[in-house]
Amino acid sequence: MPSVIFLPLLRELVKTYQAFESYSAIHIRSLGLTPPQFDIIATLGNTQGMTPKDLGEKTLITKGTLTGVVDRLTDKGLVRRTASLSDGRSQIVQLTSEGEQMFTHIFPAHVLHMERAFATLPPAELTELTVRLHRLREAFSVARETL
Repeated sequence: MPSVIFLPLLRELVKTYQAFESYSAIHIRSLGLTPPQFDIIATLGNTQGMTPKDLGEKTLITKGTLTGVVDRLTDKGLVRRTASLSDGRSQIVQLTSEGEQMFTHIFPAHVLHMERAFATLPPAELTELTVRLHRLREAFSVARETL
């Protein structure tokens, strides 16, 4: 098998994502939420709500999983489904007042939690990493278009 120069990068990317998820999830679970529940609340915060399709695209939660997560958040009284005013066949998922209160509490707290990890890197390095990850994402987008 020929040497594939990008394999170490793929391994590091996966390990980095796993470390990020693990660190993030510790805090999210301490708030009484699962990571997908937090993702939905954070995405819906400061919005008038969105369709399940848009919510799925912004959170990258699959349609089947999204339905269950929204159901559980509805049961907790944090989100509600309402009929879309522009399309009677569609629903809008939006935070309830309790969900809005939770968002205003947990989102800043989670940003502070995440800041502890990112604070170990100088600002210039964070900027460089952002640029390089953006370039990597674009490479995948271009490659996908050729499929």
